[in-house]
Amino acid sequence: MRWDLFCRVIDNHGDVGVCWRLARELAARGEAVRLWLDDASALRWMAPDGTAGVELVAWHAPAPALVPQDVVVEAFGCDPPEAFVKAMAASDKPPVWINLEYLSAESYVERSHGLASPQLHGAGLGLTKWFFYPGFSPRSGGLLREADLMTRRGDFHRDTWLAGMGITRQPDERVVSIFCYPGAPLRDFARALADAPTLLLLTPGAAQDALMGMAMPKTLRRIALPWLTQHDYDHLLWSTELNVVRGEDSLVRAIWAGAPFIWHLYPQHDLAHGPKLDAFAAHFGAAQVPGLAELWRRWNGLTSGDLDLPAPTAWRNATLAWRTHLLEQPDLAHQLLRFARRQCDAHC
Repeated sequence: MRWDLFCRVIDNHGDVGVCWRLARELAARGEAVRLWLDDASALRWMAPDGTAGVELVAWHAPAPALVPQDVVVEAFGCDPPEAFVKAMAASDKPPVWINLEYLSAESYVERSHGLASPQLHGAGLGLTKWFFYPGFSPRSGGLLREADLMTRRGDFHRDTWLAGMGITRQPDERVVSIFCYPGAPLRDFARALADAPTLLLLTPGAAQDALMGMAMPKTLRRIALPWLTQHDYDHLLWSTELNVVRGEDSLVRAIWAGAPFIWHLYPQHDLAHGPKLDAFAAHFGAAQVPGLAELWRRWNGLTSGDLDLPAPTAWRNATLAWRTHLLEQPDLAHQLLRFARRQCDAHC
């Protein structure tokens, strides 16, 4: 099928990151994708070589007068241009219209996934918009995962990749990557890691801003990384004993990496990220790893006090077990394709 995928870049680089991965994977499975972006600048370092089957469309006002294709996906409720929606409604065979929502483990995901929203007014009068929710259970749309991801993960050699980045890991040195929002308890984190030789690999942004100028325990080394392509960011996560990630895209990549991780949710002043974190911890089974739920809440500003790391073996085993469970579920691109084809067969 032919797809129009709309994305507004409003949440750092996560929105374009998710949409580029989805577009790339749909194209890898034989689909043709037009990716509409209002800001494609991050793709210069995220995906500098592009990919076959994905056409970029500059989404500015006035929007290009293109004919809607078989499937229209608006990422995160971004609302396609009014003229484009009118063209959808006027089509002899209107496209399947899907709102790809944000990732969450909360219970509303299972209740809302796959629901229809008939358009009773406005430019899309007479159309139906379908809600598609990524998630962590079989009653959700699943998680983004390339068909060959775990094969590539199994073939990966971290010291070879690190050497290619100009990094040499010292004997018995654990590797920790940090990608976080401002306000993360990084000073306390450094103290918690000081009990063993540790190499900190810091992504651009808050991690480098906070840690490159901070006095550090002698057991810690730090290296400031450049912006990485999506493939190399995966390789970074595969090279570590512990990953700190933020938002949606890097969380999913950390899950597939299989190493213990700390998730920094987008902080909200009313602490609305608390229930989201608690629901995620319940899906993960964090209660099986003593101290893990407390660590995640402490990192996200929901509690105060010492920052202690769980026992690494129990933490890693729980992470790998959850990854195995999630791998049993169909990936998001597969489910989205199946959903779109089913709706097209029924309504197109």
